[in-house]
Amino acid sequence: MHKTILIVEDEDILREIIKDYLLNEGYQVLEAVDGKEALTLYQDHEVHLIILDIMLPELDGWSVCRRIRKTSNVPIIMLTARVDEDDTLLGFELGADDYVTKPYSPAVLLARSKRLIESRYKEERQSNALLSNTITASDTITANGLQIHIPSRTVSVDGENIYLTYTEFQILVYLMQNKGIVITREQLITKIWGYEYDGDDRTVNTHIRNLRCKLGDKSKLITTIVRTGYKFEGTI
Repeated sequence: MHKTILIVEDEDILREIIKDYLLNEGYQVLEAVDGKEALTLYQDHEVHLIILDIMLPELDGWSVCRRIRKTSNVPIIMLTARVDEDDTLLGFELGADDYVTKPYSPAVLLARSKRLIESRYKEERQSNALLSNTITASDTITANGLQIHIPSRTVSVDGENIYLTYTEFQILVYLMQNKGIVITREQLITKIWGYEYDGDDRTVNTHIRNLRCKLGDKSKLITTIVRTGYKFEGTI
């Protein structure tokens, strides 16, 4: 089945350029020119990726991302003409998986879109292999009351399910599968984002902070290694 990508962009020329690139790669495309239309299309169709501009009429991209993240972990790439680093971090805090600043290369945007879709929607065995590193991935990972079921992408803390975004889930699985090993921020960027990243470590820090907040008292299982990265120290 062809994957469907929702483009939310009020600039007609930019939207058409993105659409042409995606159609040429065999994707199905939905188009929205404002935030309200985007939410309606998302609710009425099966969407596998959202390319979401921030500066939109009716309802801005921040609000659209926030509402979608209440119920879905569909991959989201945010677009913006603003270059303020705090805006980028806010996008990640709201649950965006990637962030592209205008002007950008449509080919690069396409590559990032393909990477997110391929890693998110591979068959269960392929997904497990993608998330593994030094040990073989199993269907379920448990540690100190924290449990992950990889095929269904569900996480529970002391028996209560919690909601993680796609990127938060990947980070947690990668850390747990490498229990006791210090994972540098550079390793996380390479493993989770899968391409040369042009930002700084604050992106990783933001995702880790969000993840810890959702884990509650289990957040202590992820320790910070100063000036290096992170380590999962639970008993698996």
